[in-house]
Amino acid sequence: MSKKPKTSHTPRKRFGQNFLQDDGVIARIADAVHPLPGEHLVEIGPGQGALTKALISPDLRLDVIELDRDLVSGLLAAFSIFPHFKLHSADALDFDFAALAADGVPLRVVGNLPYNISTPLIFRLLEFAPHIQDMHFMLQREVVNRLAAQPGTKHWGRLGIMAQYHCEVEHLFDVPPEAFFPPPRVQSAIVRLTPHAGSPWPACDTRALRQVVQSAFAQRRKTLRNNLKGILDDAALESLGLDPGARAETLSLEDFIALANHLSRGTD
Repeated sequence: MSKKPKTSHTPRKRFGQNFLQDDGVIARIADAVHPLPGEHLVEIGPGQGALTKALISPDLRLDVIELDRDLVSGLLAAFSIFPHFKLHSADALDFDFAALAADGVPLRVVGNLPYNISTPLIFRLLEFAPHIQDMHFMLQREVVNRLAAQPGTKHWGRLGIMAQYHCEVEHLFDVPPEAFFPPPRVQSAIVRLTPHAGSPWPACDTRALRQVVQSAFAQRRKTLRNNLKGILDDAALESLGLDPGARAETLSLEDFIALANHLSRGTD
């Protein structure tokens, strides 16, 4: 049986709220993050503050971003006693994370992300990868499978390719529905994303990579020849050792980077 919420706040479907209630799971997440004195944490969607409480300390800078204004007063009441705590009543999808890292201290981002915005939010955070030390997220397990996917599998696609281009991806552990209130109808998992300290592919044009990947997976069942029509022709694909009749899911990350580099050189 799922636990009842620790406050009178009613979880809202429009915000995708499923509040983490299991103390054992909270402790495992905090242990995985393992914040150290002087670090700068950013928590997205703190909700009722269950994970916030496990992470915060007087010698740690912690910014939290909460969209639901009805939760703001409770969070301020609980955590304003900490000198380096700051709450932003804002939408994480529009938030300028680079502004938080203006002092040069890299961000450590954590959050129990609402499932209805998790994918676009991850794409947005990848844009700020140079300012981020690591990210620990609670996500729908299917999303974690996509992030950690390998070529040739049904989960391999745009999300995994772009995430792995920017970060090392680690599926840490699964979390059952009964750890939340209300319990979601899906399995959840914790993932760690660690941006590469130095890009393994420094010659790649990231904008070209996004364009190629988005086009290649526009219709999964179609071939590269069809999906990349107007961007890269058969001769370009064959020059890179790729079969124009293949599907995008068979290509490796390195293959997509080679395509992006070829496209970038052709448009210079």
